[in-house]
Amino acid sequence: MRSLHCIVLVGLAFVLAACGLAESPVLDPKGPVTEIERNLMLETLAIMMIVVIPVWLMAAWFIPRYRATNKKARYMPNWQSTGLDAVTWLVPAAIIVTVGTYVWIYTHKLDPYKTIETESGAEPFVVEVVAQDWKWLFLYPDQGVASVNELVFPSGVPLELIITSDTVMNSFYVPALGSQIYAMAGMQTELNLLAWEPGKFVGRNAQYSGKGFSQQYFDVIAATQEDFDAWVETVKQSGLTLDDATYQELAKPSTAHPITHYASYEAGLFDTIMMKYMHAPGHMHGAVTGVEE
Repeated sequence: MRSLHCIVLVGLAFVLAACGLAESPVLDPKGPVTEIERNLMLETLAIMMIVVIPVWLMAAWFIPRYRATNKKARYMPNWQSTGLDAVTWLVPAAIIVTVGTYVWIYTHKLDPYKTIETESGAEPFVVEVVAQDWKWLFLYPDQGVASVNELVFPSGVPLELIITSDTVMNSFYVPALGSQIYAMAGMQTELNLLAWEPGKFVGRNAQYSGKGFSQQYFDVIAATQEDFDAWVETVKQSGLTLDDATYQELAKPSTAHPITHYASYEAGLFDTIMMKYMHAPGHMHGAVTGVEE
């Protein structure tokens, strides 16, 4: 029996060790989107516990009470209870209606296309994102620079991400900042996020996309305005230019691609990538709305 207790304690220690906030960025929000998603998840979980906890308690009670060796329990194969039937059906129905209402309200509140407003009224900081095999390319239209597997932006400023794919469908996801949205070839999606304060997070592809999927991570850095300006100057000193030949080489499949900076890139590169698939046979998707023509 003592060995069994030791096994249970060791297993519980492993489980609790994986419950740290560092390993659960969704529970430790760094922006308003994740905070709302976390609160919604906890509230719906609490509502569902109205059914789950009584079921757990009854399971623990029924097992010893109705065991084969307990001759004191009454055998009642034929019984009827209108009150118990009402509780059994009406409580779960009320929970489904309540949770469904929550989901409907928050689905609209967390619209990824909706610009996040701040007290300062700051304009969104725009970054164009291209999913590749198996890495992420970030284009900065206002700064004229680009980076691979590193997304840097000012904290406290709304971040507007314009997203597409130069390969199969991917899913852009930064758990600490919230939401995920698909990146699809020949189509454009949008995701608005905000980081309250400077910090470094992890971004990833949440959609299986082939053998390099497991290593398709990227660094997400929310910096102060001074640090962001310094980062832009560093990128401009890299000396690399993302011209057509360089892009064609970059777009080839590769895994664990290192962080790479480009001092400049060809104007309209994002639109060029989009148009490549719109002109391909069998691809008739709209350029901006993503609606099939």
